[in-house]
Amino acid sequence: MKNIGFKRAVKTAFFPARCPYCDIVIDPERYACADCGAGLPEIPVISYIEGGFRCVSPFLYTDCYAEAVKRFKFSGRAQYSEQLAFAVVTALNCSGDLGFDYVTCVPMHRDQKIERGYNQSELLAKDCAALLGLPYLDLLEKFKRNKIQHELKGKERRANVKGVYRTVNTDKLKGRRVLLIDDIITTGNTMRECAVTLKKGGCAEIKCAAICYVN
Repeated sequence: MKNIGFKRAVKTAFFPARCPYCDIVIDPERYACADCGAGLPEIPVISYIEGGFRCVSPFLYTDCYAEAVKRFKFSGRAQYSEQLAFAVVTALNCSGDLGFDYVTCVPMHRDQKIERGYNQSELLAKDCAALLGLPYLDLLEKFKRNKIQHELKGKERRANVKGVYRTVNTDKLKGRRVLLIDDIITTGNTMRECAVTLKKGGCAEIKCAAICYVN
């Protein structure tokens, strides 16, 4: 199993490294326990959302991968971020989706971020940027609070995200290639809205990545 060289001595003194896929405590320099690491998929999931935006994910939203996202997102397992970022970056390398100028994330409304304590997509994006050797920038802001996407159905989801994002750091957008990160792609509506907003802001190319894709 590969060593990903985490520099986490201080962090792990308070938040022990855990395997994202089974939640057992592991060596902080490992991306998964031996059993889970041996069974990880080797072929990334490639999908396209409306507008032709290419999306790369290491996993389908099934079994231990779905549980990993749920714990990361809802159960305070922020320390999963580095291991899950390693899986996302590995998928990007395997798919050849590289050559970005910036990494950014799907933002949360400030009130939702305060309630949860962190934006899991922001943590993931920052760790992906570090592994890729690229700058992370906040390029989007969620300035309107909407309903929770996973509590809505089909057509409601698309309407729910319409007009809730806007670009920030606009001087950094023109002609740039951006990697947009989220935790999960379900219907693709959130990613699409963010990608379209970046495109309107002047980005030359946007590609997307997430931990899991819902088939």
